[in-house]
Amino acid sequence: MFKLAVVSIPTRVLDNDLDRNIAFFLSDIGYIPRLKPTTDMQSITRSAYFRLFKECLLLNPDRYWTGDEMMAYLATSRTTLYRHLNKLKYLDILEEIQEGKTKKYRLRSGNLLKAWNWVEVNVKMALDNYRKTVEHIQEIIDSSK
Repeated sequence: MFKLAVVSIPTRVLDNDLDRNIAFFLSDIGYIPRLKPTTDMQSITRSAYFRLFKECLLLNPDRYWTGDEMMAYLATSRTTLYRHLNKLKYLDILEEIQEGKTKKYRLRSGNLLKAWNWVEVNVKMALDNYRKTVEHIQEIIDSSK
């Protein structure tokens, strides 16, 4: 399943503050709750979900992490970790490999821009499917007149 929040907003090129840009991006795509300009950025940047995305995935793009490694690094629970890993999997920007009995994760293709290409492909396919449904509904309406 692919899941993405699509919100029509102006392009967000806030400033050179990496954390702020990441936080608003994650908020805009529905990975984290909606942020406001008055949101306390320190509480966001200290959160497990933010650090998972930034520190584990963005800043270590070539590394595959096990769940246990991420839980230890983030000092978080298994439930919290996998809730956020699943959100990233739904966005289709997370790559998962199986080594023996162990699953490992990293940003798809080890690069945010390449990973985002997968999101765009999924969005196009979803919109194409919606279009077909809308066309079919309209055909039914037109034929019943």
